[in-house]
Amino acid sequence: MAETAEPQTQQTDDKHAARAERRAAKLARQINTFAEAHGGAEGQLAHLGRMGTRIVLVGEDGGWGDLVAPSYAVAENATRKAGITVHEDFDGEFAAKVRTGPYEWSRMAGIQVGGPSNDKG
Repeated sequence: MAETAEPQTQQTDDKHAARAERRAAKLARQINTFAEAHGGAEGQLAHLGRMGTRIVLVGEDGGWGDLVAPSYAVAENATRKAGITVHEDFDGEFAAKVRTGPYEWSRMAGIQVGGPSNDKG
């Protein structure tokens, strides 16, 4: 009986690995699309706990966005496939590249210091 459990475990592991590889490839395509739209991109990976890992992207033009990977390993694989520079921290020169507009400032003020409401209703 122990002999049949190992192949099932291997099949399950193979399915999980294949799923993770497909997810990393999809994220890499999304990263590349962002980079093309913004003259290049750099990133930073941030743990979200059980939710996964956030891939924060900053374009050369100051545009920014993020994607969520199901795990840190998938996020690392995606950024490696996309070929972008990944920073350890979101600070210094990297953070200074981000350009925000009135919308972002309004949202941040509403969240942080009782500024305009973020609710639409």
